[in-house]
Amino acid sequence: MLDYERLLHYPVPEVRQRYTRRDAALYALSVGFAQDPMDERQLRFVDLRDDMLTTPSFALVLGYPGFWLARPDTGVDASRVVHGEQHVELMRPLPAEGEIVGRTEITRIIDRGIGKGALLYSRRTLLDARTGEPLALTRATMLLRGEGGFGGPAGPVDAPHPMPGDAPDFVCELATRPEQALYYRLNGDENRIHADPSAARAAGFERPILHGMCTYGFACHALLRTLQNYDPRAIRSMGMRFTTPVFPGETLRVEIWKDGSFRVKVPERGVVVVDNGCMRRFGGGTQ
Repeated sequence: MLDYERLLHYPVPEVRQRYTRRDAALYALSVGFAQDPMDERQLRFVDLRDDMLTTPSFALVLGYPGFWLARPDTGVDASRVVHGEQHVELMRPLPAEGEIVGRTEITRIIDRGIGKGALLYSRRTLLDARTGEPLALTRATMLLRGEGGFGGPAGPVDAPHPMPGDAPDFVCELATRPEQALYYRLNGDENRIHADPSAARAAGFERPILHGMCTYGFACHALLRTLQNYDPRAIRSMGMRFTTPVFPGETLRVEIWKDGSFRVKVPERGVVVVDNGCMRRFGGGTQ
């Protein structure tokens, strides 16, 4: 049975990381940038030049402590962990190179009951290593499918962003590549279910699946293209709820509303893979 107090206060390792423009370019390529070699707007995210840009979702791979829930001393069955929600908030646009410190902490663990699993909420603060200035805050919700019924608190549970009832104002389709997960793994997430067919089958999937964080990056890419003309400097935050895994090679159809709401579908299977998405701009507005 899950040890609530031990996991709640688990010391996730602090990460100090120096990253370069090559790291920023690799990330952009791994979430679909520059598939059109004639689009000069996308080139600014992958070309190693002085005015290089980064996407807000780049924060997800900085200061990453690895899949720490898989460590034996957490007491968690890592094979039954599912990424439920992800949120990124920027204090200012991320530079294309620099040195950061990532500090991760568990903020809540919610007991959903026997057979229903548990929810683990965590946040990671990214700080400028030289000045200590906060650069970004990422928040994640993980579903621990095998851990419910340990006697922990039953709430509070974050409410999802409400979706508009009308048709989307914009639709953006982006194609993932069959080897997309292998590219994305180079950012630091080397979970075997994204590369090894046997590991994927052991986890209940017919073949390797795309990282949820990669799907997140593609959604951010679509928002940048559709609402910002590839200018990331106005985006303050972006959050979403994962609903169904994506298989590399599938198309991501991102439905977007003018208020910043969005969801993602895979038209080949007719399924929603991301729901309750919301993008906010600096200044508090959505548009």
